[in-house]
Amino acid sequence: MQSYLNVVQIILSMVLILVLLLQSKGSGFSGAFASESSAYRSRRGIEKTLFNFTILLVVAFVLISIVTVKFFS
Repeated sequence: MQSYLNVVQIILSMVLILVLLLQSKGSGFSGAFASESSAYRSRRGIEKTLFNFTILLVVAFVLISIVTVKFFS
């Protein structure tokens, strides 16, 4: 059971990294110094979907991590 949770956790972490990389378009190091006023804009379309999917992945990753530590350590 623990090995299955570890595999799921690895897969979730890879998908989470991919989604975060897709989401961080335009917010890199140069974005900190740009005078673009994109801080208060609303998310729409695929950007909102990616944001919600990221939240779902983070919650799933944390829950699986807690279950793994709580029951298998």
